[in-house]
Amino acid sequence: MEKCILLFVKYPEKGKVKTRLARDIGQDSALILYKIFVLDILEKLSACAYNLIIYYYPLKDDKSVRKWLGDGYFYAPQNGETLGERMKNAFERIFSEGFSRVVIIGSDIPDISVELMNEAFTELDKHDAVIGPSYDGGYYLIGLKKEKFLPEIFKGIEWSTEKVFNDTMRIFRKNRYNIYLLPELQDIDTIDDLKAFYERNKANDFRNSKTMKLILDLKDSIILSDSSKQPVLQE
Repeated sequence: MEKCILLFVKYPEKGKVKTRLARDIGQDSALILYKIFVLDILEKLSACAYNLIIYYYPLKDDKSVRKWLGDGYFYAPQNGETLGERMKNAFERIFSEGFSRVVIIGSDIPDISVELMNEAFTELDKHDAVIGPSYDGGYYLIGLKKEKFLPEIFKGIEWSTEKVFNDTMRIFRKNRYNIYLLPELQDIDTIDDLKAFYERNKANDFRNSKTMKLILDLKDSIILSDSSKQPVLQE
C-alpha cells in the first residue's frame, strides 16, 4: 500500500498570505513567518517514511516554488476554484497514480509532529478516514483511502468558515464512514494564535525551530507588548 503526504501551500506573496495575522504584525513580518512555517513543516515531513508531494497555489508552474523551497521535492499545482475542489482533485490524481493511503495537510501548524503523521497513517489503515480538527472550526489534516474515496466529501461546504469540520463530519456520517479523530490543534491565523503557539512551545523541543527563533525576534513587540507596532523582520 503506497502512502503519500500532500502538503498544501500557498505561494508566498506580500499581502496574500496570513492576511489576518498581518493586520497585527504587518505584511512583511507575516510573509516571512509564513515562509518559515513551511520550512519547519517540511523538515518534519522529510523525516517521515512516506512519499511527499508539495501542492502549490495559485501558480500554474513550479519554477517560483522551486526557487523558494528547492529542487529536492516533488511538486504539483492545486487545481480548482475552491479549496474543496483543489483537495478533491488532488486526491483523485494521486489515487489514479497508484497511491492507496493519502493525507493532505495545510501549512498553518509548523509544530506538526512526525508522531502525529505516523498516527494518522496507522489509523487510516484501520478506519475509512482520519481528520484533525482545528480550534477555528476547520481541519488541519484529512486522510483518505482509495477504496473509500467519495468526491462528495468536499461538496456543499462553506470553506474558510467555522462550519467546515462539522459539515465534513456530517458528510462522513451520512456515508457511514468509520472515522478516526486526531488531536485538535490550533492554526496560526491571528495574533492570539501566535501568542498561544509561543507559550505552547517555549519550553519544549520545538523551541529551537526556525519559527520559534523568528518569533523571539518579534517577542518584545508582539508577544509581550502592543502588537499594533507592526514590526518588520529582516530575512
